[in-house]
Amino acid sequence: MAAKSNLTNMVLCLTAVCLVCAALLGVIYTVTYEPIRDAAAKALVESIGKVLPEGGSLSEEMTGENDGVAFIYYKSSDASGNVAAYAVKSKVVGFGGPLTIMVGVLPDGTVYNTSVLECSETPGLGAKCSTDEAFMAQWRGFKGNLKVRKDGGDIDAITASTITSRAYTLAVANAVSFVSSINTEDNE
Repeated sequence: MAAKSNLTNMVLCLTAVCLVCAALLGVIYTVTYEPIRDAAAKALVESIGKVLPEGGSLSEEMTGENDGVAFIYYKSSDASGNVAAYAVKSKVVGFGGPLTIMVGVLPDGTVYNTSVLECSETPGLGAKCSTDEAFMAQWRGFKGNLKVRKDGGDIDAITASTITSRAYTLAVANAVSFVSSINTEDNE
């Protein structure tokens, strides 16, 4: 004989399903938390290595603010203890969502290199900001007008991805401005 359908049976059944689903989500979260955290830490270390000159020592993670925007950054020092470069984590909103990059900036404001940490852009279009060699190469040793050419700057945008290119350029410009503010504070 089948159970009679009534409100009590439906509530009990739905509660049981919710408890099982919640338990499964909890187990999956617990199992995947460490590997995800370790992969993110490894990606961060790799991106710092890509954007800073080789050699020297790296500081611990530091935080700072410029024009109301918070930044996480690292200082790379040479053997004499002088700052050789900064690795600045810069986050902006692109076409598809958050775009987080690591920007290596020399004390004189030259962009040493960039590396994408997080990208929610459209695959095959804006996501090329992390794979398009021509786009990425233009940042190495860049010192110029930090705007895309369409806006009167020196940056070649990714074809069909002007919004992403503008966002990426803004993230770099924010990092350079932040380093400039750090240098101003350090020299006062």
